[in-house]
Amino acid sequence: MRDKILKRVLGLVCFTLIGLTGAFADGVIIIDPPVRPHPVPIPHTLSVRYHRVQVTIENNIATTTIDQIFKNDSNVDLEGTYIFPLPENAAITRFSMYIDGKKVSGEILDRERARKIYEDIVRRMKDPALLEYVGRNMFRARVYPIPKQGEKRIELVYQETLPYDAGIYKYVYPLDTERFSPRPLKEVSISVKIKSLLPIKNVYSPSHQIDVKIQKFTAECGYEAKNVKPDKDFTLYYTVSEKDVGLNLLTYRKLGKTGYFMLLISPGKLTGKSINKDIVFIIDTSGSMSGNKIKQAKEALRFCINSLNRGDRFNIITFATAVNSYRNKLVPATPKNVNSALEFVAGLEARGGTNIDQALLTGVGIFEETKRPRMIVFLTDGQPTVGVRSVKDILNNLKKANQSEARIFVFGVGNDVNTHLLDRIAEVHRGVTEYVVPGEDIEVKVSSFYRKISEPILSDISLDFGKIKTREIYPSTLPDIFRGTQLVLLGRYEGKGAARIVLKGYVNGREKKFVYQGQFPRENRSDDFIPRIWATRKIGYLMNEIRLKGKNRELVDEIINLSKQYGIITPYTSFLILEKDKDYKRWGITPGVALKVKEEGKKFATGMQKAVGREAVSSAMDITRLKNREIIQKTGSSAVKQVGDKTFYLQENGFWIDAEFKKDAQVKEVKYLSREYFDLLKRNPQLGRYFALGKNLLLVFEGQTYRISE
Repeated sequence: MRDKILKRVLGLVCFTLIGLTGAFADGVIIIDPPVRPHPVPIPHTLSVRYHRVQVTIENNIATTTIDQIFKNDSNVDLEGTYIFPLPENAAITRFSMYIDGKKVSGEILDRERARKIYEDIVRRMKDPALLEYVGRNMFRARVYPIPKQGEKRIELVYQETLPYDAGIYKYVYPLDTERFSPRPLKEVSISVKIKSLLPIKNVYSPSHQIDVKIQKFTAECGYEAKNVKPDKDFTLYYTVSEKDVGLNLLTYRKLGKTGYFMLLISPGKLTGKSINKDIVFIIDTSGSMSGNKIKQAKEALRFCINSLNRGDRFNIITFATAVNSYRNKLVPATPKNVNSALEFVAGLEARGGTNIDQALLTGVGIFEETKRPRMIVFLTDGQPTVGVRSVKDILNNLKKANQSEARIFVFGVGNDVNTHLLDRIAEVHRGVTEYVVPGEDIEVKVSSFYRKISEPILSDISLDFGKIKTREIYPSTLPDIFRGTQLVLLGRYEGKGAARIVLKGYVNGREKKFVYQGQFPRENRSDDFIPRIWATRKIGYLMNEIRLKGKNRELVDEIINLSKQYGIITPYTSFLILEKDKDYKRWGITPGVALKVKEEGKKFATGMQKAVGREAVSSAMDITRLKNREIIQKTGSSAVKQVGDKTFYLQENGFWIDAEFKKDAQVKEVKYLSREYFDLLKRNPQLGRYFALGKNLLLVFEGQTYRISE
């Protein structure tokens, strides 16, 4: 719909995104219409060849450098104005663009003059996209010529002071180019380097998947993509602390409502004190593992054994029709034992049935009573065919036998595994399940995962929030903390004010206690991504309950309510909505939204019913991703938009409807582009990001419902 609107605008004026800059700072070029009709069609957009951003943060000063090239694919020289909505308290230190060998300069306008320019452009172009930037200062420069079949390169550098709160710094770089660019960007990259006087504990992005490397006082991270239309801002948090374990609190709360919180927990000085662990590797050597599977599994096992720490103890159990052990007890990871274990692995062959029950009972029976972390890495490619075969009996036997409370990390190889059995094993015994689908390398998957769990730092952790009442915390069972990892915890809270947060855990058998001061506010809307990630995780846990324990109407209803409220459109939810036409009205979902994923929904729901097969493995993996979500989930539909803490649905009549809208609400009519429209925006600049959705909008804001229309 956005593309159609842009194409209608004057037929000659075009909006082209060329910049992805600091907070609320997309660079935009507005092309001047020719004085008289031109025989050659004027392009509606200019393609972006690349867009590269480098960010250097030293203490709390961020320097952002943008390098971008946009291309005029037409046979006409174009002229326009480059505008750059500035972040608050930002200062431009360099702007580079050359015309006929001369450097072009620009001017900085204060927010009042900038607002008038934004509004004037919106009136002229009949498109509200720029209204998101109302309330911001502006940098402006003339761009001429933009040569036909040529390129224009712009480099921009600005500095800003990052906001700081209780050990947390926040950096925002909007990548929401969707409303300006009707075609994908060929390349987008952001690299961030951080230097700090205090130790850096966490680097976290709720918006994008980033690679992170932390080295105490420095950190690096990055995001890169090709041929994409980014639809959300790049947001980065990093935390600093002198404490042994970093714990930082983020919150979101509407006045009078239950709040949401996110905890970031990571090891600090404790990283030099890895805990000695006891670990047992249980490997399926049944006939179905023959060929490349057993070869890859053996290579993965060799990697794990070679990666053992000197203070660790270990054993290896193989199972087919019978169960065999490398030793009859745990042995220390001495060079001699490691070498003999590698010889044991080299002699493994795949043959016989699959005795899962006896293998697991043998594994947990090896552990001794100790405060050392106890782990099992369990790998299988099939269902139980020998000995106890009942899923219920295997689970009951394992629960009774695992008196040492060993963590069990499960790898299911291929599509012939019983996903219900494997997931229940991991869930009950505080581990995780990983699936290796056909075509994936077992060695790569297992060795990559083992790196994450090979060095436990803090085990058997617990949290106490003092006077603050917390609930619906995910993950529901707190995992151990490992070197180089961080725990992202989400939940709800009631109460307000300062709170004493106590984190307890064991380091090499000795209990350690860490005390932090947290602030749970009565109202805070700055971190509006938290509710959506929390809801995504909750949906994952609810779907897992249905999958493993059977369909429950109350859980299904809760999934649908969460889906509607937070704009998390899952195939399973969509399928439920499609079961009956009346559900459209019942849940207020546009038919078009659900119809797009109808076939996926059927497939997903079928997979939910099954324990074995490709669809079962696929649904198990989907649910695991939901349960572990750390970044904002895309809606998967052009008819659903998430703006800040709000979700909007596009109706067939062209209106964007706020999910908070109630049919019995009193509605105030406001004409699009009227004086009242702009007066309302002037009084409440924060409305700009909602108005930018389109000309027709039903919006709930501070208890009042507004109907914006042409």
